[in-house]
Amino acid sequence: MPNPHLSILVVDDTKFSSAIIGRALTLAGYLDVRFASSALDGLKLLEERPASVLLADWMMPEIDGLELTSRVRQLDETTHHYTYIILLTGREGENVLGEAFERGVDDFINKAAMHEQLVPRVYAADRLCNTLQRLLQENHLLTQNINSLEQRNLVDPLTGLGNARYLQQKMLDSLRQLESRGGALCYLLIGLDDVQHLREQHGDEFYNELLRSVARRLQQHVRPLDVLTRLDDNHFGLLTLLTDLQECSPTSFKRLHEGLNLKAFKTSEGFISLKAGISLVGMDAQSLPVTPQTLLERANTLLPDACSSGRINAVRLPKAQ
Repeated sequence: MPNPHLSILVVDDTKFSSAIIGRALTLAGYLDVRFASSALDGLKLLEERPASVLLADWMMPEIDGLELTSRVRQLDETTHHYTYIILLTGREGENVLGEAFERGVDDFINKAAMHEQLVPRVYAADRLCNTLQRLLQENHLLTQNINSLEQRNLVDPLTGLGNARYLQQKMLDSLRQLESRGGALCYLLIGLDDVQHLREQHGDEFYNELLRSVARRLQQHVRPLDVLTRLDDNHFGLLTLLTDLQECSPTSFKRLHEGLNLKAFKTSEGFISLKAGISLVGMDAQSLPVTPQTLLERANTLLPDACSSGRINAVRLPKAQ
């Protein structure tokens, strides 16, 4: 049984031909049939409301059926919709039809046999359209779910460390803990200086291997409760809570700095030495209120000097006024 509410648009510059098609579709039980006398008028109707099936004459003035097909496919991309396109043609030959299929045409009706072919072809399109629209909708929902999962994801898939979103959450938790329990907080931004040439030289697979090695080395030099994260291709972040602000000093993290800069990394390309800069922002409860963004921005400001000097560049946030 046909779907009487299947949306059909007929685009034909010949009124007589449109009348014949309309009558045949009505007798076949289709109720939602619209008509356009030109390709441009047809596009306007599709922009107002998509159609499941488009029946269009191949040979039309200004814009022919192939150009109309191309524009409809562009429109489909923006609306997460698929329009089943059937061209009416008197043209024959494998080369002609092959070009049309490449342009996105789904089926043809030979004008000389339109009375015999029209309704069966539309019945076939009717069966396919329901499946096509369902698959498109399911794919759209799947894409939305994947995007939603990525937005909620807190883990860097390459290293298994937390990501930038995880760091900001932990910063909020740590600032609340600092306010309620006292102590001190240190945030370290670790930058791998001038390593993009290694990526260009050896490729992405090697670079990913190197980043995993850096992550493992860092894990060896931090405490179990410290928050170690990978922020992007060149930066890692470390968040640590201490009992006293005096511990938030370059001396406390000297071993970590030397572990990155003085000991080469074993890789598939041999031993690779890196130059890593570290900036440090320390604070205690007297500096509150402070936002995670403030800590991140101060650390970013300090990092270039840390990379150029080869030392840990540190600052302590002043007491709140």
